[in-house]
Amino acid sequence: MGTISVRLSEKDDKLIRKYAELNSIDLSSLVREAVIEKIEEDYDLTLFDKVWKMENGKDRVSHEDLKRELGL
Repeated sequence: MGTISVRLSEKDDKLIRKYAELNSIDLSSLVREAVIEKIEEDYDLTLFDKVWKMENGKDRVSHEDLKRELGL
């Protein structure tokens, strides 16, 4: 298992520790979950941008038109 050290200001350290305490979560879990969530968000945005560029300029059907076409 790896170990990562992070330098924080006293203010940030208190904030993070208090948040973990209030949410009954240990610091390692809090930091791990926050970092993994950030990575997933960035990946999702990168994937969205890639698909958006691939689909840009193609014909689209509006939600209302599709519902009408399907008789909904």
